[in-house]
Amino acid sequence: MASVESSSAKFRQNPFQRNWLVTGAWLVLAGYLVFSFNAMGLSWERFVHGLGIADELMARMFPPNFSRWELLLSGLAESMEIAIIASVVGIFLSLFFGLFAARNLMPNWVTVPMRGFIALCRTFHPVIIAILFVKSVGFGALAGILTLIVASIGFIAKLFAEAIEEISLKQVEAIRATGAGFMSLILFSVMPQVFSRFIGFATYQLDSNLRNSTMVGIVGAGGLGGTLFSAFQRFDYDFVAAILISIIALIMLGEVLSNVVRKIFN
Repeated sequence: MASVESSSAKFRQNPFQRNWLVTGAWLVLAGYLVFSFNAMGLSWERFVHGLGIADELMARMFPPNFSRWELLLSGLAESMEIAIIASVVGIFLSLFFGLFAARNLMPNWVTVPMRGFIALCRTFHPVIIAILFVKSVGFGALAGILTLIVASIGFIAKLFAEAIEEISLKQVEAIRATGAGFMSLILFSVMPQVFSRFIGFATYQLDSNLRNSTMVGIVGAGGLGGTLFSAFQRFDYDFVAAILISIIALIMLGEVLSNVVRKIFN
């Protein structure tokens, strides 16, 4: 009889008991959000006022002014050159850096410093890196290329190393059993397993570099970003609209190229 009563008591017990620790964490988060809103002066009135200013800005931006198309094309061409050069160099270097960072192929004395270097490459935003290179090598495209090379290494090398660590070691052991050297091991057992993913990483980074090549120019690292910043300083908003439309066209072109590359290698 006692066992029946205990089992019925367990049945009546609420299976969804409140976790007071989780509830307290949610309350702390809600309180922090309220504090942050008040500390930064965020308000609905400010948001509505900003929408009115944005409406005036959009009215001044349209119709876009393409009369200075030579300046526009010059900046657009430089942005494409920066993105393509940086992507090619960055992808090539990431191929080796990612390999050296793979812990299932390399000893710790190689992978640890290499992973530290890769982490350092992705620590800072490209604009901050661009400022450092502008201070080091001066204004112009070289600073933009170096910036995007660093960004490419930080992204591709990390993901490539993780992809290598997920491969099946049975193929590696089979190739090693034939007496093949290290390069043959990489070419015939590692790369076939990760090549399609590496192409995906590379095409994504090319698309990202096309976007970032227009952004780093704002701090003097070449490309269309410098032209955009100058137009904003002159309150030349119709030309700003033309530049933004050109940037959108550049990104769409990069998307088309990425799809073509994927179809070729898939």
